[in-house]
Amino acid sequence: MEIGNFFNLLKKHRNIIIIVPLVFVIVSFFLVKNLPDVYNSHAEIATGIIDASRHLLDKDATANVQEQQVDREFSNLIAIMKLKKLIDQVSYSLMIHDLSGGTPFRKPSKELLEMRPFEKDAALSVLKTKFAKLEPLSVYDKTENSIIELLRSMKYDERGIMKDLVIARDESSDFISVSYDSENPQLSAFLVNTLCKQFIDYYTQSVKQNESNAVTFLSNLLDSKRKALSEKTGELQQYKIQNGVLNLDEQSKAIFGQIMVYNDKKLQADKDAISYQGAIDAIERKFTPDDRKYVEAVTNKYNQAIIGTQEQLHILEDQYVRSGFNNKYKVELDSLQNQLANQINLSSDKYISNPLVAKDDQIKQKLTLEVSRDLAKYSVKSIDGELANLNAKFSRLVPFDAKVKTYDFDIDIAGKEYLDVLNKYNETNLRSNFSIKLIQVEIAAPDVAQPSKKMLLIILSFVGSFFVCIFWLFVLFYIDDTIKNPTELVNKTQLPLLGYLNKIQGETLDLKKLWDVEHRDKMKTFKELLRSIRFEIDQELHGERVLAITSIEPTEGKTLLAISLAYSYSMINKKVLLIDGNFNHPTISNTAQPQVYVEDFFKSSAYGQEISSSNTTILGNRGSDVTLLEIGDEAFAKNRFDELRTKYDVIIIDTAPLTALNKSKEWMLFSNKTIAVFESNKKINNIQKQHIAYLKGLEGKFAGWVLNKTDYNNQHK
Repeated sequence: MEIGNFFNLLKKHRNIIIIVPLVFVIVSFFLVKNLPDVYNSHAEIATGIIDASRHLLDKDATANVQEQQVDREFSNLIAIMKLKKLIDQVSYSLMIHDLSGGTPFRKPSKELLEMRPFEKDAALSVLKTKFAKLEPLSVYDKTENSIIELLRSMKYDERGIMKDLVIARDESSDFISVSYDSENPQLSAFLVNTLCKQFIDYYTQSVKQNESNAVTFLSNLLDSKRKALSEKTGELQQYKIQNGVLNLDEQSKAIFGQIMVYNDKKLQADKDAISYQGAIDAIERKFTPDDRKYVEAVTNKYNQAIIGTQEQLHILEDQYVRSGFNNKYKVELDSLQNQLANQINLSSDKYISNPLVAKDDQIKQKLTLEVSRDLAKYSVKSIDGELANLNAKFSRLVPFDAKVKTYDFDIDIAGKEYLDVLNKYNETNLRSNFSIKLIQVEIAAPDVAQPSKKMLLIILSFVGSFFVCIFWLFVLFYIDDTIKNPTELVNKTQLPLLGYLNKIQGETLDLKKLWDVEHRDKMKTFKELLRSIRFEIDQELHGERVLAITSIEPTEGKTLLAISLAYSYSMINKKVLLIDGNFNHPTISNTAQPQVYVEDFFKSSAYGQEISSSNTTILGNRGSDVTLLEIGDEAFAKNRFDELRTKYDVIIIDTAPLTALNKSKEWMLFSNKTIAVFESNKKINNIQKQHIAYLKGLEGKFAGWVLNKTDYNNQHK
């Protein structure tokens, strides 16, 4: 599609493009003429959500507040403000104002005018009660339902209010903007201020109630946690008292230290006993049996004294070990050991040695080592006993420790829970005392009327209707698949074109008067285009004389073209024969009333009628249901055409349309060239494509198309 064709379409329908917007402008003018002026009232509510000066106590808590969270908080506030219960409060206030006897905000509706005084008083009482209790009206109660209808009639209901109410956050600020448009400035200001007050009161009450509930809950929870902590602590103390437990950690450490000391002492005693026994064995190996007998016989009484002292030393050693190695027993041990040493020395002095061998010192040393060995062995027994006692005490502390740790764990958990609840309680209590409060920082006031939008609406109606017309024409142009100019016809049929003819203005055409002087101006363009087609036909005929004119569908203008071509050829002094070959619609025959008919001229008999030779002759038909070859055979018809070629310069055959099948194709058997007429502003359907394929099959015999009834010439003049 060419854009030029679209502009041609716009030019063709320019009257519609002009008239339709003008009609819309006129209608819009009368519609908006009586529109009332609009008054806007505006108020601002400070929320404190992002105001840092109102977050001094919880600055750290709000330092990292995300923008998304802030948006959610503002959305929540706006949603609360749009709650039906709050809008109902505004509706009640407006209706109470109008029923209270003052100047109403709006002209009373029919329902309000029909109400009697006692009905108004009853409605006023119900509205005040509902307003005080923040309750909705019930549709199931007859009185309340009538009030709902009254609110709707005055446009004070939720839908009527929300229609012109705008609630939004003021860009990225801390404020919520509330505005309302109405026909009364007092109404706009009253509605906005009432809504803001009801919203602030409702939100403040809800927040306070929630904070009070939270503080009460945390206070009760704190008491229960404190009681639980006290109970756990009391249980631990009672358990320690019942089992005589003071400090398990210190006790266990002390016992464990003692066990380690006794283990060290035991190891040392075992070591000393072994070493002393080894030394004694070494000394004894140096004595002969005679020496040992001599010594034992002489020292018997001294040994008795030594044994008694050793017994005392063993008893004192046992007491020393049991006392945990107390230094008091250490002094007595040292004294007894000195006494034992003196007795040993006295015994050694009294030894009667063998005069042959001097062994006094070894005997003395042996006695000393035996005493030390015996002391070491006895101390091991005492130490083992004390270790057994200490281990028993340590084992007894293990279940006490497990039980105490269980109590300590429970106390630790209870203490943490108590501290968490205490911190939460303190934080909530602090915030409840310093919570953010909504403030109406800007009071709505009656304002002047808004700039009138009447002219804007009229302009919009004009522009909108204009573009709708353009769009509608564009849609028609886009979906239009009809052929309007010669180029489209050639492109879609792939057949040559001889020319085109313009559409002749007029509802009906009188073929007898078509070329009269009175139609000279109307036929001027048509004649010029016809001359061009005549020239192209002459070029195609190349001296041949028989031309068949057909079309795909009836009423496409082939008869007019045939008559016009006959007239045009006669104007250049050529003898023309015009044959009306359309038996279905013999238009030429009915118009010209010829003297000779096809049925007579082509009849195969000796009495076939002859035709006179003149400049322009018309051979008509009687419109019977016959075909050319039914009238006469093909050879006779060919002879007749050969005879006509000798008499006339041009023979034009107006055949039936191709939809008549063989009735038109039989005439084409005897023509030298065939041309087809196609009416513009028509589409080519699938059935017509079959006839176009037949024309292509004619090959050289098909001269080309003639596009008829087109405005193409007027557009490109």
